[in-house]
Amino acid sequence: MRLVIARCSVDYAGRLTAHLPSAPRLILVKADGSVSIHADDRAYKPLNWMSPPCTLKEGTGDDEGVWTVINKAGEKLIITMEEILHDSSHELGVDPGLIKDGVEAHLQELLADRIETLGDGYSLIRREYMTAIGPVDILCRDADGQTVAVEIKRRGEIDGSESKEGTASPKPRHWAVEIKRRATIDAVEQLTRYLDFLNRDTTIAPVGGILAAQSIAPQARTLAEDRGMRCVVLDYDELRGIDNKEDRLF
Repeated sequence: MRLVIARCSVDYAGRLTAHLPSAPRLILVKADGSVSIHADDRAYKPLNWMSPPCTLKEGTGDDEGVWTVINKAGEKLIITMEEILHDSSHELGVDPGLIKDGVEAHLQELLADRIETLGDGYSLIRREYMTAIGPVDILCRDADGQTVAVEIKRRGEIDGSESKEGTASPKPRHWAVEIKRRATIDAVEQLTRYLDFLNRDTTIAPVGGILAAQSIAPQARTLAEDRGMRCVVLDYDELRGIDNKEDRLF
């Protein structure tokens, strides 16, 4: 990966045109060929970027300091360097990928063993149900024989209220369960992508979704229920058998 901090202006020419006036910015050139331009106030989101496959040409002579990035569609990103403050390259190697949080993984295992936590008559189809876009935490079937995809998170930002069931049409045949540590809007978007993919499979469609977590952010709950997903709050200790309500004297 190459990191360049420079005072530069940026022009994009493609389906539309855009211009970034001169300012100090970070330019990332990754091994996959992608180029992205970042400011210091937008978290991880770039100001502009070019996704691979694309080519980067660094100008020489009269064009020295001008980078031209072109993708296969002919779109151009032209970066005009006025002053380079930093330029370094680093070999990061192959990334091992995201490793699921230990508690999330344990929640998935516990919920798979106690799938009836989701409702009477639920049965497990498979943990880590693999799709072309990644594994769904749990795929299961409800009492009516409908399949459910479940996304599992450990905890969200706010809200530990009881779950409410959203309305979906048509009625799902299957449900996918996704388990996350922090049930935020990102978790809802992730489950949405899984459901979009699973529902292309006519052998199991329609597939419903459940977002399961120790707590769920209010915004995530609102968005999930608006999309017809169920939200289920998990009690980690109860799933582990540490706090069994049926065994309490009081």
